[in-house]
Amino acid sequence: MKLVPIGIENFKEMIDKNAYYVDKTNLIENVLNEQSVFFTRPRRFGKTLNMSMLYYFFSIKEKENAYLFNGLNISKNKEAIKHQNQYPTLFITLKDMKNSSYEKQMNRFKEVICLCAKSHLELLNSERLLASEKKLFQKYVDNETEDNELEKSLFNISYFLYKHYHQKVIILIDEYDVPLQAAYQYNYYDEMVEFLRSVFSSALKTNDALEKGIMAGCLRISKESIFTGLNNFKVYSILYKSKNEYFGFTKKEILQLLKDYNLTDYVDEVKEWYDGYLFGNIEIYNHWSTLMYVDCKLNSSDNKPISFWANTSGNDLVVNYIQNGSDELHEEFEQLIQGKSLTKYIKPELTYREMDNINNIYSFLLLTGYLKIKEDLGENKYKLIIPNKEVYEIYKQTFMSYFEDYTFVRKESLYQSLVKGDVDHANEILGDILSRSISYFDNEEFFYHGFLLGLFSGKKIKSNREAVHGRFDLCILPKQIFQTALILECKHSKSVKDLIKDFREGAQQIIDYKYEEEIINEGYLHVKGYGISFYMKYCYIVKVQA
Repeated sequence: MKLVPIGIENFKEMIDKNAYYVDKTNLIENVLNEQSVFFTRPRRFGKTLNMSMLYYFFSIKEKENAYLFNGLNISKNKEAIKHQNQYPTLFITLKDMKNSSYEKQMNRFKEVICLCAKSHLELLNSERLLASEKKLFQKYVDNETEDNELEKSLFNISYFLYKHYHQKVIILIDEYDVPLQAAYQYNYYDEMVEFLRSVFSSALKTNDALEKGIMAGCLRISKESIFTGLNNFKVYSILYKSKNEYFGFTKKEILQLLKDYNLTDYVDEVKEWYDGYLFGNIEIYNHWSTLMYVDCKLNSSDNKPISFWANTSGNDLVVNYIQNGSDELHEEFEQLIQGKSLTKYIKPELTYREMDNINNIYSFLLLTGYLKIKEDLGENKYKLIIPNKEVYEIYKQTFMSYFEDYTFVRKESLYQSLVKGDVDHANEILGDILSRSISYFDNEEFFYHGFLLGLFSGKKIKSNREAVHGRFDLCILPKQIFQTALILECKHSKSVKDLIKDFREGAQQIIDYKYEEEIINEGYLHVKGYGISFYMKYCYIVKVQA
């Protein structure tokens, strides 16, 4: 049984370790048919592995590794094989450019260029390069590049390779948008945009040494931002109707994967948790999460599916929108959590500066994998839903975390308002807390009972205990007998108009059944009773009058 390739993003390592490889090499043929290509996919969908595969196929320095493609689909393509290991190839990744300042980002980019240069040390001894060119290249190798030399560094190295090999160069850039996300987060966005625009323009636009450019990232950043003039790039996003089978796993590939690992009994479970993406017109499973699931099942068949995405970086987008979003956004997110769809216009090109605009939020969530297209309504208008249970768990957990943080601050104020008998303030606080809760819970009395229990966690509580003549819902006891004890009688109303009737009924029940007697008999000197009625996110509180 082949190794499950957890964490393997290097194509050579994948093949040499005899790890399970889903053959995506036909992507090479598609790349050959384009001048330059730009792929955007959510994270963890195999972008880096594909970029590594392209490097090993095209790189003139990897001829001894040509065997890696033996028996794979592309080996049967005689025209494509003519291009194998024929091009000087630069492969850089910007995945680690996540620094908190522009200066640190420049230092990190110097390291990127240094690694790139060190992979082509043959240039130092090239008879075709001028002494001044070798001197500049040596600075790249030694990581001594000046800031003002960085913008043309990628162009220069490609030009040096072109001179040395007399062959045009292929440039691969992985995770190109990571530095932009960090720049937006840490407030140096304009500087980063200007820098990357210069780097990409010189290397990919005005570069006679360029054979082909191939870029990959999560988002398709607006041309007006960093791709001004790069009209030679063909963009393949999840909205495009082609090239979608090369990132993530298709249904056919998943069925074969599960068959190969004797896990066909779990087809439905895998579909429920990790399927659901629609790239163009092809149903796609999450590449990384599916492999993680298979690995866990092989370790123990008792292992249950989980949201592997929830344990990786990148969920800040959803967290930010939930924590800082408007009431309208919270309500729309709740609809998604309830399994409903939202109809939204999607902007295929974005800048990170636009991500806080309410009109663009759903474009970001779709393009980064947190939503899927349920139906294409035309003219960039789509019905959107949560793709699968894995992503649903991220929404739910993030909502719960946000709600718990918020209620932690407010629940003591609610308690003190009830102790003081300030019904108006208590109504305001409880209503506010409810409005921020998520309504996928059952709107039944037992839910609201548990909801109140959660609000008063940390207090001494008696719940559904036998009183003298029946059961009260909730009693909150103070630390000292001379402090005020609270009795809460909770009612679930069938409609908004029943709220007043029901909270009065709750208050009267406290009186009629003499719920206070048990508390007084325990020695507490002060007891306040409240009837509380709930309907969905509405509530009313009334104080029992002695």
